[in-house]
Amino acid sequence: MKILIMAGGYATRLWPITKDNPKALLPVGNRRIIDYILEKTEGLEFPVYISTNRFFEGHFRDVAEEYGIDLIVEDTLHEKEKLGTIGALKMALDEVGLDDYLVIAGDNLFSFSLREFLNSYVGKTLIAVYDVGDLELAKRYGVVVLEGERVISFQEKPAEPRSTLVSTGVYVFPKEVMGHIEEYLSNGNRDSPGYFLQWLLEKGEEIMAYRFSEYWYDIGSADSYLEALKTLLKESHVEEIQISPYAKIIPPVVIKKGAKILGRSIIGPYAYIGEECLIENSDISDSIVFRSTVIRNSTIWRSIIDEKCEIRNLELRKSLVGGHAKIQRGE
Repeated sequence: MKILIMAGGYATRLWPITKDNPKALLPVGNRRIIDYILEKTEGLEFPVYISTNRFFEGHFRDVAEEYGIDLIVEDTLHEKEKLGTIGALKMALDEVGLDDYLVIAGDNLFSFSLREFLNSYVGKTLIAVYDVGDLELAKRYGVVVLEGERVISFQEKPAEPRSTLVSTGVYVFPKEVMGHIEEYLSNGNRDSPGYFLQWLLEKGEEIMAYRFSEYWYDIGSADSYLEALKTLLKESHVEEIQISPYAKIIPPVVIKKGAKILGRSIIGPYAYIGEECLIENSDISDSIVFRSTVIRNSTIWRSIIDEKCEIRNLELRKSLVGGHAKIQRGE
């Protein structure tokens, strides 16, 4: 078996935060999304590959060296050129060979053990499913109907879902099924694995489901990103910083090296403050602030602010601010 982490997308739904940074490398607490995934692959004793694109290749080279794994790089630089998930699977087959594949979406954070997941594998396509508990929310995903542990229906983003069980972007595809990919690609959707699963069911292939609970986050929006931070940030990580005696930190928070927390600022709970940020007389909670950003006399809540921004005299709620932005209100 081979383990393939799919990180070849351009994450346009999170732009401008992900315009120059791959989603899999976004911080969640004191670690990146990819770290949570790779930690779960440890001890499985299968070769691990990250599938990415030429545009983000340099970002993932450091990850590959850190973890001693290999990259599979598609030769694309823009969203319109990308191979899509199934196209990238075909490229992996061409580069590293036909085998059983454990495939994991690189923007997924999930609670279950991959070892337990693989213990449920009996040589048939296996997918991890999670109950989102809401039919309206289920419309965003691949919706599953089960008979026991067997999938009897799969609908990709249906207008009228038949259940609230959804596929979560963790799959095992047997060697025989991987061999069907070229046939599927001759007339199939290259991007979404859900359509491939529908096609397999229509061909009479058996698909099994592994159900889990606790948590699952598809980091496709600012809301899901911030909710993942609240779930996974259990304790504070404060590095070498400068902090005013009048400032207050409400855990849990992450404050990276070189940050300055000045005046009567309040940081937290659930705040990430990047390297070399300057926060003065400001309140920041349920938010992520990337490196070298300056925030003065402001209140930030449930917002994501990219690097090297300047925010002054503002109240920001549920906002997404791109890098190098300068926003202020007059005194």
